[in-house]
Amino acid sequence: MKKLRLEALVALLLAMAVLATGATASGDTSSADGPDPAKLVGRWLRADGGYILQLSDPGSDGSLKAEYFNPRPINVAHAAWKHQEGYLGVFIELRAPNYPGSTYTLVYDVERDRLIGIYFQASMQQQFEVVFERIP
Repeated sequence: MKKLRLEALVALLLAMAVLATGATASGDTSSADGPDPAKLVGRWLRADGGYILQLSDPGSDGSLKAEYFNPRPINVAHAAWKHQEGYLGVFIELRAPNYPGSTYTLVYDVERDRLIGIYFQASMQQQFEVVFERIP
């Protein structure tokens, strides 16, 4: 299995940022094969806190249903998945008080069954490396 290389991760995260501009997947969501988007379905706990991301219903068009809790529900304005360079990426945009356009740009780590990537905290204009572990 492939190991996530920093260069590939950065390239994917930059490519996934295109989704943040409002671009939507149109039909083909892959420029290369990658893991089955059904692997994203489930509940994910952010390793550095009690934040929970619940993902479901990945569509063939790149659509994705997402719910976010801290610990109460936070509005998810946009969620999408995409294959890029053999990886499976996820983009989540939050829209709520204290989360005005904050985003998660994540990659599915097949070997460790986790999501890793960048959280952009919009109100503070800061980025943080994050890891989400799957929870039952």
